[in-house]
Amino acid sequence: MSFAVTVRRASITLPTYEPHAPDKNPMFLEKRVYQGSSGKVYPLPFIDRIAEKSVPHAWDAIHLENEFLYVMILPQLGGRIHLARDKTNGYDFIYNQSVIKPALVGLAGPWASGGIEFNWPQHHRPSTFMPAEVAIEHDADGSITVWLSEHDPMARMKGMHGVCLAPGRAVLEVKVRIYNRTPLPQTFLWWANVATRVHENYQSFFPPDATYVADHAKRAMSEFPLAKGRYYGVDYAARAKHGVPAGEPPAHFVPPGTYAANDLSWYANIPVPTSYMCMGSEEDFFGGYDHVARAGLVHVADHHIAPGKKQWTWGNHDFGYAWDRNLTDADATGEFAPYIELMAGVFTDNQPDFSHLAPGETKAWSQHWYPIREIGPAQKANVEAAVSLRVASGRAHIGVSVTAQHRRAIVRLTHGKNFERDAQIDLAPAAPYVVEWPLLRGGRGAKLTLSVHTTDGRELIRYTPQPRPKRPVPPAATEPPLPRAIASTDELYVTGLHLEQYRHATRRPTDYWREALRRDPDDARCNQALGLWHLRRGEFEIAEKFLRTAIARLTLRNPNPADGEPHYNLGLCLRHQADGESKIENRESKISAAYDAFYKSTWSAAQQPVAFHALAEIDCCRGDWPRALKHLDAALRLNSDNLRARNLKVLVLRRLARLVEADELLRATLALDPLDGWARHLRGEAPTCDTQTRLDLAHDHVRAGFFSEALALLTAAAPESNSGTAPLVAYTSAWVCHLVGDKPAERHQLANAAAASPDYCFPARLEEICILRHAIAANSRDARAPYYLGNLLYDRRRHREAIALWEKSARLDPKFSIVWRNLGIGYFNIAKKPAKARAAYDRAVQANPRDARLVYERDQLWKRLGVLPAARLAELERHRELVAQRDDLTLEFCALLNHVGRHTEALALVSSRKFQPWEGGEGLVLGQHVRTHLALGRAALAAGEAARARTYFEAALGAPENLSEA
Repeated sequence: MSFAVTVRRASITLPTYEPHAPDKNPMFLEKRVYQGSSGKVYPLPFIDRIAEKSVPHAWDAIHLENEFLYVMILPQLGGRIHLARDKTNGYDFIYNQSVIKPALVGLAGPWASGGIEFNWPQHHRPSTFMPAEVAIEHDADGSITVWLSEHDPMARMKGMHGVCLAPGRAVLEVKVRIYNRTPLPQTFLWWANVATRVHENYQSFFPPDATYVADHAKRAMSEFPLAKGRYYGVDYAARAKHGVPAGEPPAHFVPPGTYAANDLSWYANIPVPTSYMCMGSEEDFFGGYDHVARAGLVHVADHHIAPGKKQWTWGNHDFGYAWDRNLTDADATGEFAPYIELMAGVFTDNQPDFSHLAPGETKAWSQHWYPIREIGPAQKANVEAAVSLRVASGRAHIGVSVTAQHRRAIVRLTHGKNFERDAQIDLAPAAPYVVEWPLLRGGRGAKLTLSVHTTDGRELIRYTPQPRPKRPVPPAATEPPLPRAIASTDELYVTGLHLEQYRHATRRPTDYWREALRRDPDDARCNQALGLWHLRRGEFEIAEKFLRTAIARLTLRNPNPADGEPHYNLGLCLRHQADGESKIENRESKISAAYDAFYKSTWSAAQQPVAFHALAEIDCCRGDWPRALKHLDAALRLNSDNLRARNLKVLVLRRLARLVEADELLRATLALDPLDGWARHLRGEAPTCDTQTRLDLAHDHVRAGFFSEALALLTAAAPESNSGTAPLVAYTSAWVCHLVGDKPAERHQLANAAAASPDYCFPARLEEICILRHAIAANSRDARAPYYLGNLLYDRRRHREAIALWEKSARLDPKFSIVWRNLGIGYFNIAKKPAKARAAYDRAVQANPRDARLVYERDQLWKRLGVLPAARLAELERHRELVAQRDDLTLEFCALLNHVGRHTEALALVSSRKFQPWEGGEGLVLGQHVRTHLALGRAALAAGEAARARTYFEAALGAPENLSEA
């Protein structure tokens, strides 16, 4: 008899190292490489310091359990699963962190290890340290699903995952839905980042058909499990031949000869930070196994949807141990327990590899994890069971671990068509079956088949060992040639798509498309690609020209092209242009042209769902409710999961007084997604979403002409502190008041917006370009609107327009430090006017002399301008308190002390601070550590103090202990 699944919401207090307040300066990190793709962080604020001491912190927690598993979820940390425990033996098959100790690993700063992090739309998840909304769903079969949802802070797509336990099953299921609620195509990746606690006798396992693995972006490849060459700089061929080099782990705990020194499946064998991703497997499982605890975990998912199987480790060596200390505190035994990540990817087997999500599209799938016991690494697994079958010395070593109770189950072994042996036993998650059977027909295992059946004959699992495939390791990926070195325009187009899809940090896709257009100015695909690129930047008139050129080529011989995307994007361009028109007749003309373009795009089946939706929005603006309903029905016939179209149909049905149908549709929508903010609002609930999501909902209403509803949402907003949304709420309200002709309310809201705190206000929506332009035109004394619009345009790499807007803002308010700082960046990087850049940074520091970032960035500018080290050092000595606030400024100060020969002071500085390096930036601290000790060693040697010199030289060879403390 199954026990009921239970759920409760009760906070848990954990020692927590709290992140410092975010930086108030917007960060335009245009060429930052992060996790193999773009590290652009805007519109998120940036955090670059974590508290050095922990404090008790009460975290909202959801506790979900059945008779076999206990799961705890932390909604405030992106809805991550904090722990998953096998209740039958107390084994935490997911790393249960005893502390929340973030380090600078996330896109915008803080990232915590342990548990399961759900990474999307890029890795690591931009919102990994942000809260998720929660809904708890009770299903008819007794299962309970805890849904966690967000609008991602970068592209405003909607992502959600439902953590589910069913009665009587030792399986943790995660149901995932991602929804592109924007009118533009988006890209995404999705990986579940599962942490497991490890030691030198922990082994990860891939399916037996896995023969090679790949590094990120397939930059390097290796055989698996036995590496035969160099991988991540480690000579595994030499380790295979000569064993582990002296002084390297594994140094304890594991008897010599337990496993080969070049076997990548063992954590112990990997001395440096290393990723590997399984390639080419046709199986649905992988996992890890603790040979001491005799327990582990299995992940199961359809490999056609979720082929990604990856292991990551910081490495079993000093560098990895330092990061272990960075991310956790010592346990009761005094150990800083290491972990590995067993990551499961969807629609890809590599990182970074982004998939496409069409406008209005939803993708959904499930992932499963469960604990195993006693059977060793699984060789076959599904959601019912995991099995192992190993043959040695004429005996079959059999292990069966199941996820539900099965009385009088049959475990059977056959040899080809011949029966070997079977047993009828009671199987349960707490009672795995492990046995050795002598083989009756010889010692070979290749023809053996292990199967498990229920007492009524249903097959739970079947495994027949196969010889490991002999597949050559593919060559590593190569970088694309430069545009002019590519012969065909087709390859130029495809290469540009690759760079855009993978969010390449340093190469621009437009270089490849423009080279193709240099050869063929009317190339349809490259004109379409550039039109969409300019549309995303808010350059609607430029985008229109490219799109019309693409359409002209596509309709050169055929008036009805197969590809309707250029027409659809043209409709978007014209609709955005209409928003910027001050004259009603011009606005209506643009809207009519957009309507025609949207309708023409519906001749292509791929564009029908989004184009009919866009047509319905215009119908609503015109009050043509029957036509709007017709177009929404057409859109939903082709994409019934489009939540925005469903909610708009509710409003249309209400306008048509078809209230029963509206209520039925609303109930069905909330059954589909219980955390859809618009649907909950339509049901009369007070929105629980954050203010940025409320702004999304307001724009949904405005796009369809429901202005009073949008104003009601905005009026009820209570912007969170430090969210930067108060100005946007007021500016958007002013814009809506302008559209309805309420001039007094518009002026009131514009005044509110101008007076609101500018902290963390980093607008990023295309709609906010028009909104802020309207504010600038309507209130010429507002210094903030041009600053905000400058931020948005600079992020879109519309640099010179942004600089002009910032200059306008600085004239209106010369005491605002951030606008001067932004101008300093623009003058130096874009305008190539170093003197103006220096003057702008001087004004910034003068306006806010307590901002340590300004002091750091100004020093970096001086460094590039060739200011003498002595002068830079003297200036930093004037700001010692600010120097102490930042690692980067401290390291620069240390470098200057070394440069002028003040090595003893440099040593005191580099030794006394607890540094918090960014992942990948550890060498900056190490560099000053080495430089300082070498300089002091040389000085001691010159003074004839050989013993003292040796101490310094030996210290230079070791890693600084304070690198890992904080």
